[in-house]
Amino acid sequence: MGKTIHVAVDAMGGDNAPEEIVKGAVSAVKEHNELKVSLAGKRDKIEEALKGEDFPGDRIELVNASEVIEMAESPVAAIRKKKDSSMVVGLNMIKSGEADAFVSAGSTGALLVGGQLIAGRIRGVKRAPLAPLIPTMKGVSLLIDCGANVDARAEHLVQFARMGSIYMEHVMGKKRPRVAIVNIGAEEEKGNALVKETFPLLKDAKDINFIGSIEARDIPEGGADVIVCEAFVGNVILKFYEGAAHMFMSTLKKGLTGSVRAKLGAALALPSLKKTLKDFDTKKYGGAPMLGLNGLVVKTHGSSKAIEVKNSIVQCITFCEQDITGKIASMISGDEE
Repeated sequence: MGKTIHVAVDAMGGDNAPEEIVKGAVSAVKEHNELKVSLAGKRDKIEEALKGEDFPGDRIELVNASEVIEMAESPVAAIRKKKDSSMVVGLNMIKSGEADAFVSAGSTGALLVGGQLIAGRIRGVKRAPLAPLIPTMKGVSLLIDCGANVDARAEHLVQFARMGSIYMEHVMGKKRPRVAIVNIGAEEEKGNALVKETFPLLKDAKDINFIGSIEARDIPEGGADVIVCEAFVGNVILKFYEGAAHMFMSTLKKGLTGSVRAKLGAALALPSLKKTLKDFDTKKYGGAPMLGLNGLVVKTHGSSKAIEVKNSIVQCITFCEQDITGKIASMISGDEE
């Protein structure tokens, strides 16, 4: 067995904490011998959730944290005042080097603030973006940024493209990943001021396989491997993606159960349909890494169940084994020389 990957997990963050968080952590360590998980949170609550679970005791540890950051709290105030919260305790494990990664389903705003204030950005990284994987007809694409920097500048988007390229190549195995910027048309002269300023910078970047603009309708087709945008646009794309998928599944279910004939047809088609739809299940891809920090911080959905928590923890293995943080640091230091 290789190096142990130590992941700290916010056991109190999210709508289904701590039960689903604990189940996901247990499932992750049982499936991957190289994993160790520290569950940060209220010890009594975590112990209660662990009752009846069969798990390797040497690879799951409890780290007591007496406070919880709630979703409605001011992110900055919560990070500064709640020093013994499960989120702050977990982030400090990253800062101290005790853990290789931190996963949370808690407040996105607090995690974004805490990631930058506690873990800190890699020297030279101007902004740290959130970068989820989204399913497409050709596999997956990385959407960067989806929620961290709503007022990004052109130089930030260029860094996003570089960091996203490193992630897709070394974590997802995409050689020379195709990079595109979200736009309202394919022509170079189209777009708002930010896109028009960023386009030529991406075009001139020799270390980026830039293929030009991508329209929203081409994203599900897999038109690019790394989809670059500022966070307002990225968050709209992500939320629309999730909403459209829910609408499609609900409509499909209604259609397949609307009559006896439909139910008979559904019974025949179900095995093939399940196999096809499995590729479009966002839960299998885990959470969104916050790239550019001194250590890996992963944000998973607030409504995450055990399967998504497990996958968010497991995705940390390749990230750490491939030393994505080190590769980003080397790329940034090369830019500054």
